[in-house]
Amino acid sequence: MQKSVSPLTLAYKKYNAVLFAVVLFSFFINLLMFVGPLYMLQIYDRVLASRSGYTLVMITLISVGMLLAYGLLEFLRSRTLVRAGIQFDEVLTAPAFSRVIRMQVANPAANGRSTLSDIDKLRDFLTGQGIFAFFDAPWTPLFLGLCFAFNLWLGVVATTGAVIIFALALLNELMTRKALKEANTAGQRAAHFAGASLQNADVIKAMGMEEPLCNLWLKQRDQMIGNQARASDWAGVVLSASKFVRMVLQIAILGTGAFLAMKQEISPGIMIAASIVMGRALAPVEQAVGQWKQFIGARQAHARLKQMFDVIGEEEERLVLPDPKGNLEVEGLSSVLPGTRDTVLRGISFSITQGEILALIGASGSGKSTLARHLVGVGVPATGSVRLDGTELAHWDPTQLGKSIGYLAQDVKLFAGSVAENISRFDPSASDEDIIVAATLAGAHDMVQGLRNGYGTEVGDGGNQLSGGQKQRIGLARAVYKAPSLIVLDEPNSNLDSEGEAALTKCLMKMKEMGNTVVVVTHKANLLAVSDKTLILNAGMVQKFVATKELLQPQAQPDAAAPMSVAAAQN
Repeated sequence: MQKSVSPLTLAYKKYNAVLFAVVLFSFFINLLMFVGPLYMLQIYDRVLASRSGYTLVMITLISVGMLLAYGLLEFLRSRTLVRAGIQFDEVLTAPAFSRVIRMQVANPAANGRSTLSDIDKLRDFLTGQGIFAFFDAPWTPLFLGLCFAFNLWLGVVATTGAVIIFALALLNELMTRKALKEANTAGQRAAHFAGASLQNADVIKAMGMEEPLCNLWLKQRDQMIGNQARASDWAGVVLSASKFVRMVLQIAILGTGAFLAMKQEISPGIMIAASIVMGRALAPVEQAVGQWKQFIGARQAHARLKQMFDVIGEEEERLVLPDPKGNLEVEGLSSVLPGTRDTVLRGISFSITQGEILALIGASGSGKSTLARHLVGVGVPATGSVRLDGTELAHWDPTQLGKSIGYLAQDVKLFAGSVAENISRFDPSASDEDIIVAATLAGAHDMVQGLRNGYGTEVGDGGNQLSGGQKQRIGLARAVYKAPSLIVLDEPNSNLDSEGEAALTKCLMKMKEMGNTVVVVTHKANLLAVSDKTLILNAGMVQKFVATKELLQPQAQPDAAAPMSVAAAQN
């Protein structure tokens, strides 16, 4: 089977498609750079000698016209690169976002945000001033050749200067590469730590954890700043040295030109022109030294993006199957913690049929939430399989599977947007009726109507504008939106009051009537009582899988089948 082309490669191809125009603009831009030295040459050798005002006016008008063309070409070159950067971004961002999501699912500790910011770093370099040094550098030999055409010694001075400045650029690379790489790694680690910590700012403030967490963050930042300082020190030395060399070279070229003019080997006009031409010849090298840090950052961003695209391939196209009915089968499922060999689940096997409610219980740390993640396809089994209507979850088309699954995680996260957008999963084709039906089914309609803007209320980042109970009820409405065939709820009543729990129980019964399959992770006996089957986990293994009525029967009272406590069911 032919290997698919990396989106990064496709983005570069899109970018390269406009490079011919940019190179063509660069060719004429560099040719027009001769306007200055040629103008000075004509002033010294023709105008001053002939004292002709007409000649002065004409060559001045011609020079100004050519410089206007130079300015227009510079504008077109910059504009073309910006448009190429936009196309580069359009090709790369969507595939990168998809892979970052899968990377975060596989390893929640991964820093996906920094990977997405790498696209900006790379695009900024490809469309900024740093890239111009690469376009202008090929013309450096032409300007040096013109210096040799003026006089051998003028060419020697200009070439010696170019070699020295280029050597300084190489020295800058050798001395700063390791430090900048370590600084970047430490910076990403510090940013990730700060972002994760600030999500729990209320816990930090309430429990007096600000100082120790701040110290940990500062320690990581100190590593970044220390490495940046070492790199900046070396870069400062190189930049200062290059400026010193540049000024010495100006003196050297003018001094050499004056000496040759006194010996009448060249004219004073050639002396001035040679100084201007040498400056133009050295400009790309000096620009490369000045933009070196940005170049290093872009190169590291490219390496990280390339690694991500190489490791995480494109989603394979899946055959669109008939919509699942909700028959769930788990066979020999084992799972390990991402990045470790620690086993969380061991040989889990069970099955439930369409319309059944499964209660998943067990002590804390027994693997309930991990199993729930596998049931909705966001966990990667070490061994075994999870099948929906006989087909492994990994073999379903992701979009089709997503529409057929409802999931309420233990830690409910909403997304910046309105209540309606969150309930509809940001589906642009969602109808008001579908949103209201989902909210009503979840028992959240009246609660939403009580918010300041109803369904149009902005929930804030992560739902921080809402209470825990409000987030949970809106999350439940999102899970049951359009009545998916399989609904997995992880501790759906952990933040609910008695009214909310009654609405949740009613919702579960309605789902059962509609033929939807439901898996509920719970510690509450009232939810256990509405289930058809119960799976008890213990240390990542199935301790018991039975019909709920059989589990509850031994604890029933003589006059009523009162449900036993979940704690008793776990023992």
